[in-house]
Amino acid sequence: MIENVFNKRNTRLGFIGLGLMGSRFLRRLNARGWNVRGWNRSRAATLPLKMYGFAIDDTLADLVRGSDVLLSSLADDDAVRAAYQGEDGVFANVQPGTTILEMSTISPDVSALLHQEARKRGANLMDLPVSGSTPAVNAGTVTLFAGGEPETFDRCIPIFESIAKQWYLMGPATAGVRMKLVANLLLGVNMEAIAEAVSLGEHLQLSRDLLLDVLPKAAVIAPAFLGKILKIKAGDYAPQFPLRLMSKDMNLVHSAADRSGAVLPATSSTKQVFADALAERGELDLSAVTTYVQTLDQEKILAG
Repeated sequence: MIENVFNKRNTRLGFIGLGLMGSRFLRRLNARGWNVRGWNRSRAATLPLKMYGFAIDDTLADLVRGSDVLLSSLADDDAVRAAYQGEDGVFANVQPGTTILEMSTISPDVSALLHQEARKRGANLMDLPVSGSTPAVNAGTVTLFAGGEPETFDRCIPIFESIAKQWYLMGPATAGVRMKLVANLLLGVNMEAIAEAVSLGEHLQLSRDLLLDVLPKAAVIAPAFLGKILKIKAGDYAPQFPLRLMSKDMNLVHSAADRSGAVLPATSSTKQVFADALAERGELDLSAVTTYVQTLDQEKILAG
């Protein structure tokens, strides 16, 4: 039996970052009986949570000092640096022995820096990025990729059980982030491929509705994309995973590939497509890349 696991009776959780993902994790942890408080840089985002009775701290310093376990879900490297390294941030206030579960998709370099700074302060940090978007968070079916010490991983299993379907210790510090980049390479390339497949089907004069009904039944479509095809058919691009974050992740993948020596031609092409699609679609769901591919057809017609 694992000793000293975190439990709902006497563990205080603090959640940093209450956006699309973080707010849902906060709700889920609260619903499963954890003593959890939250903090978000933008106070406007916290007002609906306060209205429904969730505990929200006014300052990040208060949240950090009052938590045994900190979790964070932030947009990018810059947001993580601001939250962790600012004057009133995590590292300025963290107590020795605190466990930190950093769930953002960030660069391995920034993740390594967080691990280093946490060790200096006697904290136990684990990179713990999430595979799965908002519907999976709501359902508790996300996958967690962890990087860090096995002892920390084992102590946190009761927390993992409350928010995820499965969790894997991928290796030492930054291994979780590195695995997330591998997974999101597939997410980005496959989503762009689906957009092109829909475009090809329309050019081959297939019924668009029938195409989008049948395509999810094909063996080549992974379960993660079933909901995306439904969104394409309905023309509903409300964000579950915003296109701007997919573009950011493709940039991280490309940078990691350059550093490691990996040659990824399809990834390079997909990265450019998402970058070009950002201007008018950045806040829409990543499946909105389908509408960008359609505009390429229109531009070709106009050019011709």
